Amino acid sequence: MAEARDLYFDSALIAKFYLNEPGREAVRELCGVAQSVSSSAIAIAEVSAAFHRKYREGAIDAAVWKALNGQFSHDLKAGLWTLAPVSDVVMDGVRTLFAGLGPAVYLRSLDALHLVTAKLEKFEQLYTNDRHLLEGCAKAGLHGTNPLA
Repeated sequence: MAEARDLYFDSALIAKFYLNEPGREAVRELCGVAQSVSSSAIAIAEVSAAFHRKYREGAIDAAVWKALNGQFSHDLKAGLWTLAPVSDVVMDGVRTLFAGLGPAVYLRSLDALHLVTAKLEKFEQLYTNDRHLLEGCAKAGLHGTNPLA
C-alpha cells in the first residue's frame, strides 16, 4: 500500500468521488491512502454545479441528486475535504500567473485558482483528470497527475 500523504485534488476529482461513473473507484482508492485531501474552497461551487448538471441532464434523478448534496454537505462539515480559502493573496497569484502566460496557453480562470492555491498551500503535485489543468500545472511549477490514466 502507498504511503499516506497530503494530496491536492481539483473539483472534478472531488465530484468523481461521489458520482457513479468511470474513474470513481480510482479516486476513492487514492483518497483511502491519503492522509488528507485538500482543494480550493471553490470546490464547493464546482462540485455542487457538477451534481446539478448531472441532474439537469437526466443522468441522475431527484432522489440521487438530493442524496449527493446531503452527503457532500456532511463530508464538508466532517472535514473529509480540507478547503483553502480564496484570499486576496490567491487572487493576486492568479493575476500574476495569467500576466506571465504566453498567447498559446489555454488556462481557465478556476483552473488558475486551483493551481495558485495548490502552490500557496505548498503542494508539489496536483491531481486532476482535466487535460487543460494538467497542461497548466507546469506553468505554476506543479506536477500534474491524472489518477485515472
